[in-house]
Amino acid sequence: MLSDREWSVDAVTFGRRLLGQRLVRIVDGIRRSGLIVETEAYVGVEDAASHAYGGRRTARNASMYLEGGHAYVYFTYGMHHCMNVVCGRKEEPAAVLIRALQPEEGIAEMAESRGEQFRALGSIAQIQKDPQKMPLLVRKLCNGPGKLAQALQIDRTLDGWMLKNQSKVRRRGGNSSPILWIEKKRDRALPGRLIAESPRIGLGQVGSWKKRKLRFSIIGHPCVSVPAAR
Repeated sequence: MLSDREWSVDAVTFGRRLLGQRLVRIVDGIRRSGLIVETEAYVGVEDAASHAYGGRRTARNASMYLEGGHAYVYFTYGMHHCMNVVCGRKEEPAAVLIRALQPEEGIAEMAESRGEQFRALGSIAQIQKDPQKMPLLVRKLCNGPGKLAQALQIDRTLDGWMLKNQSKVRRRGGNSSPILWIEKKRDRALPGRLIAESPRIGLGQVGSWKKRKLRFSIIGHPCVSVPAAR
């Protein structure tokens, strides 16, 4: 698992640090997991694109004000759930949106959750570990924040759960989660030369914040939602 120090950093550092780590979800006792290949940083109350902009605090975004390591899950456009990982210190809202995963475990189960067009993946016994050789449908399973939430069955019931480590007790608000967590795959952050920095996607009227390069992705990875311009 990530150390306490690694959760307490700013959103830009954390957004880069999450690349190459593993998101794990347990559904009916089965692991569904994927490597994080794309993130977006929401840096705090000064960030016009953040749900906590200007110190806004509601029932929806309350989890952003928890200490680093909690999940912030919200519902958007009346259609999709999105999962963020809170970072930094308590009462200083900052979070990183997980935008895309490279699917690893529970492919058939994720395919079933994603719907009819992914039904063919249920017959795949083993997934190619080289992402460049993965079938197109596998690449599309989790290449967007709404898609990965659907594939891993992540919704508002998981908002506020602690992601640091596992526990035998299912609780929220500071207690560790046995059904959703970040698993440490890399001891060190990816080298900067492997990370693309680009503007965040799908923002509204947020002024200069729309152009700031706060989206981080693994350069050339086929599971990224939108390749960064080079």
